[in-house]
Amino acid sequence: MTEEELASKCKQADNQARKELYERYGGSLMAICLRYMGNRDAAEDVLHDGFIRIFQSIGQFTYQGNGSLKAWLSRVMVNEALGALRKQNQLAQQEVLMEQLPDTEEAEEGMDDIPRSVLMKMIAELPDGYRTVFNLYVFEEKSHKEIAQMLGITEHTSSSQFYRAKTLLAKKINEYRKSL
Repeated sequence: MTEEELASKCKQADNQARKELYERYGGSLMAICLRYMGNRDAAEDVLHDGFIRIFQSIGQFTYQGNGSLKAWLSRVMVNEALGALRKQNQLAQQEVLMEQLPDTEEAEEGMDDIPRSVLMKMIAELPDGYRTVFNLYVFEEKSHKEIAQMLGITEHTSSSQFYRAKTLLAKKINEYRKSL
């Protein structure tokens, strides 16, 4: 079944199509949830709630070519994760003046030598605010202005959260390499 046919049947509340949608995209959507939530239980809750939202709002989806369904599903899931984090009130981060930020610890070389699963675990271990801004900036390719609007923070807070996330990740990467 093509992406367009799958979306069309889901709009008609076809349970077989809904099952196929879940089976086809559930894994990649769970990966998004894990990136934002940091732990499996919270990610599973967000995935569940996200699929409820997807099935309730699939009528608003407009097919725009191959890949558009997955892109729409991903946006819904990111928004669901951000909503869950807001409910937990874990995005309320204080602004940090640039003078108060620690010196950046650069990763010594590229990251080709670090397994993806290890890198994703490092990202999941970041504090919630840092992890959220990092994910939006790196994986969703949002600007600090867009992130600020999405999270109800200032652009400066977004950029400082991203800076701190990069600093912590670099430290974790260097520690990982030393442990090898």
